[in-house]
Amino acid sequence: MKWQESFAKLIIIHLKKINDLDIKLVETELSKSIKQAFRFPHLLFFLVLLVAFSTLFLSVSVGPINISILDVFGELFSNIIPLNNERNINDLHSQIFWQWRVPRALFGFIVGASLAVAGACYQGVFSNPLADPFLLGAASGAGLGATFAIVFFGSAQPNIIGTVSVGAFSGAILAVGIAVFISQAAGKSTATLLLSGVATASFFTALQTFLMQQNLSSFREIYSWLIGSLANSGWQEVLIIGPYFIVCFTIIYVFARDLDFLRLSNAEAQTLGASPARTKSVVVMMATLLTAIAVSLSGLIGFVGLIIPHIVRLLFGHSYTILIPFSALLGGVFLCLADLICRTVISPAELPIGVVTAFIGAPFFWFLLYLLKQKLD
Repeated sequence: MKWQESFAKLIIIHLKKINDLDIKLVETELSKSIKQAFRFPHLLFFLVLLVAFSTLFLSVSVGPINISILDVFGELFSNIIPLNNERNINDLHSQIFWQWRVPRALFGFIVGASLAVAGACYQGVFSNPLADPFLLGAASGAGLGATFAIVFFGSAQPNIIGTVSVGAFSGAILAVGIAVFISQAAGKSTATLLLSGVATASFFTALQTFLMQQNLSSFREIYSWLIGSLANSGWQEVLIIGPYFIVCFTIIYVFARDLDFLRLSNAEAQTLGASPARTKSVVVMMATLLTAIAVSLSGLIGFVGLIIPHIVRLLFGHSYTILIPFSALLGGVFLCLADLICRTVISPAELPIGVVTAFIGAPFFWFLLYLLKQKLD
């Protein structure tokens, strides 16, 4: 709690300039308030975790072929704790459950969590409530990389050795790398990084458009990837993205307290033991890796990284020690539910998941702009 006490003392330094204040009383109450504000809501976290597990169970249960929740529980426990040899569901349902439903639900949950955490990080680093994981050009870079792979290698199937996944990941990293390089050359400020990201995204989008225009025969494959899909996901995708998510999430969470300090000036943040430059560099790097690996395997799925962090702020608080884990859980829940809608609305066919997230996210984006206007007024 030493940093919280230092935070309180830092505010007291400013309050001392005001006359007729009982400084000791203010310092005591302020310390209590700060501790309360940064206290992790364990009960709420448990409830959201329960919602997340319930969503996963619902996701593996519902589809063109429904499997009851009781059968889902029975199948899970019979494989995890094999007390007897009796099967709870037939072979066909078992194959659908283990080879399609479970990996797809897990993959969708991790992709949603990755994009939501990345969005929260970008919003904190750039102090911009409209920032999302694609802010620095990751989406346009991934799109160009995937388009290049489809045009020259002719496969839009993302898998463990898929050229599209490799191309999309490489493109996303390259785009953000160019944006960072230009920013470093132009002044090393947050504003220049943001502007260089926008410029890089525009340039990569132009290149992608040129490739698509020159290769109209591949347009359908390219477009299918661009609007995002979880239809072809399996255990390979889960095993690829899982370790990335665990490592990046852990590193980001270590810097959660420092992300809170970015709201202060650099001098004040350093007084509290934070290093703003290091925090921004590490967090942007980890958020970019999360975004790159997610879009390389699932395609471009918009709005998750924009709306989920704001929902968490409205419901649970602004501290990043709260925002990051809750964004991960609610991002996973959101994308699992969106995928459930994709699979059931026009069953047995499927809607592109990017269409569903955009349909939900765009109205929320308008609402967010309205709230910002009210705040400015």
